[in-house]
Amino acid sequence: MTPHADPTGTDPTGPTGIDVFDPDRYVPTPPHHDFAVLRSRAPVYWQPDPQLPSGHWAVTRHADVSWIARRPELFSSQLAGAQPMEYDEVAIGMQRMMMINQDAPQHVRVRSLVNRGFTPRMVEQLRERIAAECERIVDGALRGGGGDFVRQVAAELPIVVIAELMGVPREERHRLFAWSQGVAGEADPDAGGAVGARAAAQEMARYAAVLGAERRDCPAGDIVSRLVSADADGNQLTEREFQAFFVLLAVAGNETTRYAIAGGVQALMAHPEQWARLKADPALVTTAAEEVVRWETPTKVFRRTAVTDVEVGGRLIRAGDKVVAHLTSANRDEEVFEDPFHFDVGRDPNPHLGFGGGGPHFCIGRHLALLEVELMLRTLVDRVAEFRPAGPSRRLRSYQFHGLTHLPVRLIAA
Repeated sequence: MTPHADPTGTDPTGPTGIDVFDPDRYVPTPPHHDFAVLRSRAPVYWQPDPQLPSGHWAVTRHADVSWIARRPELFSSQLAGAQPMEYDEVAIGMQRMMMINQDAPQHVRVRSLVNRGFTPRMVEQLRERIAAECERIVDGALRGGGGDFVRQVAAELPIVVIAELMGVPREERHRLFAWSQGVAGEADPDAGGAVGARAAAQEMARYAAVLGAERRDCPAGDIVSRLVSADADGNQLTEREFQAFFVLLAVAGNETTRYAIAGGVQALMAHPEQWARLKADPALVTTAAEEVVRWETPTKVFRRTAVTDVEVGGRLIRAGDKVVAHLTSANRDEEVFEDPFHFDVGRDPNPHLGFGGGGPHFCIGRHLALLEVELMLRTLVDRVAEFRPAGPSRRLRSYQFHGLTHLPVRLIAA
């Protein structure tokens, strides 16, 4: 299947000159104005794409993004992967070992196996341990008076949790963090670029191979031991499938939670009245965690490839076309969210698409991520009186992720 010719010009009323694919446009802040224009005038928009001869479809409305996510029979994750970038067939073949780049029936099989370690009940069992880590991390930051909040606080919690879940020794968690940063920084020269990302993924896979072999020989009661063992029906992940999932969990479970925590604190500094609400009513941390994910949307997009001709938002998408669904835009959709550009820690209901839009690829780590954000917010409410900016922040340059890599903050103890 090949994409059809550039349809630009078939809709003379549509906007022109808008580019919501350029990763540089997300470094200061997402192009929310352009997204608003697209949602109202061209919710399924033919976007120029430097990686393709012509372009791809940019989908920006909440309803359309959710509809696409729930139609795997029409929109494939496997044909060209779920990431917005283009890869050669060798790279795509390797990525298809990850369940985010799979279609049924392979995706159903792999997800059913890994889901054993991420049920809400199992995640809830981690609450006390995560709360203790939050207290340790925040107390350490307070003793120093602050600094780079990303490095001292936001990055520390998810990597500790992921390392413990996967049975990685505490003294080796810095290796997971470095590899995860390398993979996420594929489009950011400051973070290693594409060459660094591939090397980081390969090193992480090799580490996973050794860890998996150890757990097969000597189970330790952790998630790795569960993942490399057979289920009640005798099914189990292959060695390559386990390595792929290890890389996926280390990156997705670390990067996105870190960006949510850091972005949440930046939002609270920019909206001090919301920080005051949290301080006055700590029970709001549950809805605040959801609002942080909506506001920050750490995973900006997902990509699909049309399996057949299909109409979305009044536009005909041809079989083989690349479709990029913008979660950042969907989470500011005026048709769904009241006052969507207002950060509201008590927002309820909050049907955000921060975990992928629903459907079979709905984020398997949703409950864990929300628990980490919620418990970190609760700890900050208990122990911090005030955040004060202490220098310029920086965001990652990325096609996939949206998040802060540097956030200087002075912490005032409660």
